[in-house]
Amino acid sequence: MESTFFISHGSPMMSIDESIQARHFLSSWKDAVLPQRPKAILMISGHWDTKDPSVNVVPRNDTIYDFYNFPKPMYELKYPAPGAPELAKRVKELLLASGFKRVNEDTKRGLDHGAWVPLMFMYPEADVPVCQLSIQSDRDGTYHYNLGKALVPLKEEGVLIVGSGSTTHNLRDIHSGDAPVPSWASEFDAWLKDALLGGRYEDVNHYDEIAPHAKKAHPWPDHFYPLHVAMGAAGVNAKAKLIHHSWSNGTLSYASYEFTKDS
Repeated sequence: MESTFFISHGSPMMSIDESIQARHFLSSWKDAVLPQRPKAILMISGHWDTKDPSVNVVPRNDTIYDFYNFPKPMYELKYPAPGAPELAKRVKELLLASGFKRVNEDTKRGLDHGAWVPLMFMYPEADVPVCQLSIQSDRDGTYHYNLGKALVPLKEEGVLIVGSGSTTHNLRDIHSGDAPVPSWASEFDAWLKDALLGGRYEDVNHYDEIAPHAKKAHPWPDHFYPLHVAMGAAGVNAKAKLIHHSWSNGTLSYASYEFTKDS
C-alpha cells in the first residue's frame, strides 16, 4: 500500500440516507480511490477509546450498534467482515517495539459504526479481514502521530490503514438538513486543509493550541486523533491530498484525506 487515509464518517445516518454526499464518495472507493485490494484493513475509529492501545483479536467481527434512537433499519444492518488476528498481533508487536509500554488484546469486540459504516460502502462484500486499533483520548496529537509512525511497516505488508473520525465533530451544535455552515466550522475546516496540504503536520499535532475554533470544532478529541494516526503511518515527508469534501447537518465536515510518502 502506498497510502494511508483519513475518512470523515460523520453521522451514522449515512448508512441509510442516500442524500449524504460522502456515501457516494465511499461507494466509489475501489474505482476512484484505491483499485488495489488490501490484504487486510486496520481501522482506527474515534468510537473505540481505551486507556492503553488495544486491538481486537477475533476470527469474525460482530456489528456493534453504538448509536441510540436512530431509525430501526439501521439496527438491522450487518457487516460480518472476517477478523484479522494475525494483523492484530503484528500491530501489538510494532507498538511494543516502538516504546509503547502496554497493548491490550480484546477477544470479543467487533466493529463499531466508525468502522463498519464506511466499510459497508468501501468494501460492500465484507470479505477483507479487518482489525481495529483504539485511540487514547486523554493523550495528545503528537502521541497519536507517533502511534501511527510505529505502524509504517504495515504498508509494505499490504495493509490498508484508515483513520475514521470527523474533521469537525461538535454534537452539541448539529443542525437539520442543509443548514448553512457556521463560520467556526468552515474556518477550522479551511485551516486544517491548508495545514495538511502545506505539510505542516506539527501544526496539526498541536491543533488545539493553534487552529481557529479548535475547542468548538472538537470539544473532545476522539474523532480527530484517527487523523494523526493516519498521518504518522504514512511515513516521513508524506504528502496530503484532499480526496473528498462535503457537509451535512450544518457543522459536520466530511473532508477526507490521502497521505502518500514522497518518493
